[in-house]
Amino acid sequence: METKQFKAESKRLLDMMINSIYTHKEIFLREIISNASDAIDKLYFKSLTDTSVGLNKDDFAIQIKADKEAKTLTVEDNGIGMTEEELENNLGTIAQSGSLAFKTDNDLGEDVDIIGQFGVGFYSTFMVAKEVRVLTKAYGSDKAYLWKSNGVDGYTIEPAEKETAGTVITMVLKEDTEDEKYSEYCETWRIQQLVKKYSDYIRFPIKMDVEHSNYAEEGEEPTTTIETETLNSMTPIWKKNKSELTEEDYNKFYSEKFLDYQEPIAHIHSKNEGIATYDALLYIPSKAPFDYYSKDYEKGLQLFSSGVLIMDKCADLLPDWFSFVKGVVDSEDLSLNISREMLQQDRQVKIIAKNVEKSIKNELAKLLKNDREKYEKFFEVFGLQFKFGIYQSYGAAIDTLKDLLLFKSTFEDGKSVTLKEYVSRMKEDQKYIYYACGETKERIDKLPQIEKIKDMGYEVLYMTQDVDDFCLKVMLNYDGKAFKSISDADVDLDTEEEKEEVKKLDEENKDLFAFMQETIADKVNKVRLSKKLKSHPVCLSSDGGMISIEMEKVLNAMPQNDANRVKADKALEINPNHEIFGKLQKLYAEDKDTLKDYTKLLYDQALLIEGLSIDDPVEFANLVCKLMV
Repeated sequence: METKQFKAESKRLLDMMINSIYTHKEIFLREIISNASDAIDKLYFKSLTDTSVGLNKDDFAIQIKADKEAKTLTVEDNGIGMTEEELENNLGTIAQSGSLAFKTDNDLGEDVDIIGQFGVGFYSTFMVAKEVRVLTKAYGSDKAYLWKSNGVDGYTIEPAEKETAGTVITMVLKEDTEDEKYSEYCETWRIQQLVKKYSDYIRFPIKMDVEHSNYAEEGEEPTTTIETETLNSMTPIWKKNKSELTEEDYNKFYSEKFLDYQEPIAHIHSKNEGIATYDALLYIPSKAPFDYYSKDYEKGLQLFSSGVLIMDKCADLLPDWFSFVKGVVDSEDLSLNISREMLQQDRQVKIIAKNVEKSIKNELAKLLKNDREKYEKFFEVFGLQFKFGIYQSYGAAIDTLKDLLLFKSTFEDGKSVTLKEYVSRMKEDQKYIYYACGETKERIDKLPQIEKIKDMGYEVLYMTQDVDDFCLKVMLNYDGKAFKSISDADVDLDTEEEKEEVKKLDEENKDLFAFMQETIADKVNKVRLSKKLKSHPVCLSSDGGMISIEMEKVLNAMPQNDANRVKADKALEINPNHEIFGKLQKLYAEDKDTLKDYTKLLYDQALLIEGLSIDDPVEFANLVCKLMV
């Protein structure tokens, strides 16, 4: 019998298929089952208009048989089968798709969905098999044929015997190696596992004879029985109408699919048609996985093509700020054979991802509006990711996330507030959205700068997370209202009369402040009178520049060498209404050496108030003792 050679380009493609296109060898079973489903779909389509087919939809099935002794795995369907010419075209030329041609030549109804490309996926079998045999008989033909190949060396086609239409693919598995256990593909548990993972939602039953041990009374020998079981569930929940499903149905699927036994906060079930056609079922968890805020966490949705799993975690479908979302997306527009690299460039995936992001945002906005308590619990768990999203996207995510943010504030006993709510109740003369950074609400309430702002009736947002200041610096403003840290030098709280008074005092005491600044010249840019202190003697302000005092604190807390430490431009501000100011004036006139000690002490005090470490704790302690005696 003559061995036919694959075309040169097909040989190269076959070698690539076996060695590189598929990351996991186990994918071969998904491909063969998908092809079998295609073949059944074709014959089922014909049965809708041709009564001579003699089969109803319930008569169609895919059979899997494993022979451990012979080391063979067989997948059989009672679909449309192939003629000799189709065998030659579909299997002799890799990537030729009989399914695609069938779609093109027929006006398929909604009940028929051809999912595979036989010539591409079929060759994944050679990742696990040293020989593949295809016995097939086309519907309406009285001839059957056997196609046989051991890979790149070529193939043979010869007449054969087969009673009914359909195809039987038999794979003779490779010998086990230290790295690969090919024999496991004959194990019942492994086949069940792969069908459940990749082909659970194939619309036709996937059947297999399964052996069960039945244990009798003590002292009696156990007996075994063989039962034909259906391995797949066939109809995915996301393909059902919402009216058919209850909240219990959604929650049960979630717990079984994602192994999370706490009910999700919300689910999103959508069907989209148009430029990108897909079904999606998304869940917002009520708790974060233990590794959520670690580098080990993998985001992504399960991506299906017409019910067949393409990727277990498709990261391209979720932006980082919604990485906590779990769920599935099932598209009819994606090829089963798409690789991870091709997926990243796929236009359909980009469109789906954009729609998914919009759906999640709308669901969260609805939750915020209709169930504030539940949303606040959600935000406590995942809100940090929104702030990181705004910062790490360099502002690209602002429009998506700005109205989903919550902050504690000085109003309403520290309750959470949205930026929209804050702006809606700003005072008529208020220019800025004020915020203050610190480790806790209690620490912030003790900051010298907050006292005057609160007394003036302005609301202040508490920023207690490291990313807060970075996030707001990227946002710049909300609804045209700029964000202003109470530690910024240009916080404008004084009346014109007060400004003139401070300006006059600054001019009168410029030599004093110049002397103090020279004393701590390597630490601050300026020493001046403060326009924002009420009862406290001193504070530090961010004196312009890109790095704020809070940023300095956060960045320098990260592991790094001293050469990479950052430094904010600072100003030391003195309260002109505090008795310490009079003391400083007197020391400048009478005892400049002691004034130096006071200056250093005041600077260190200001550092401690801001939560920054002092440069020389020993010097600080000695100065305190010196001034005490």
